[in-house]
Amino acid sequence: MRIIIGISGASGVVMGYHLLKALREARVETHLVVTEAAERTLACETSFRLEDLTALADVVYDLRDMAARIASGSFWSDGMVVIPCSMKTLAGIVCGYADNLLLRAADVCLKEGRKVVLVPRETPLSLVHLRNLKEAAEVGCKIVPPMLTFYGGADTVEKQIDHIIGKIFLQFGLSYKNCTSWDGR
Repeated sequence: MRIIIGISGASGVVMGYHLLKALREARVETHLVVTEAAERTLACETSFRLEDLTALADVVYDLRDMAARIASGSFWSDGMVVIPCSMKTLAGIVCGYADNLLLRAADVCLKEGRKVVLVPRETPLSLVHLRNLKEAAEVGCKIVPPMLTFYGGADTVEKQIDHIIGKIFLQFGLSYKNCTSWDGR
């Protein structure tokens, strides 16, 4: 399996780190593109360096490299995850405004009928955000907001992130060992 990972500049860049780590453990080939705003957010919100993030990916691309493999429909992948997905990135995806490699890769996945999973990070959501999320769903994106869960003992931030990663994995038919499914109690 091969998945493109886009990390944009919304709060919660640490979720992208944990997703990359989980995909590496699952032996999924990852192709990573990170925005400048994500790099800044990583520095502001975590103790991780960009190198810690990129070391988890199989291939890392420069955001400005519009000739990269993931910019072409002839590059096969199972799809893409944008985690976190900023409202700016969401707007670009919905409008087909592919002015950087992350947006172009999402555009390519959509035009080729591949999965695009967005993990939007904003609160509260404005009417513009809600309209863009609706439009994203209508063009085929799966929307997996990082919502809190309270079953299965998800009592730490890490367990909450594990739950979101589990939901993302399900979109690709994968199982994530650290995600507790509802057992119907």
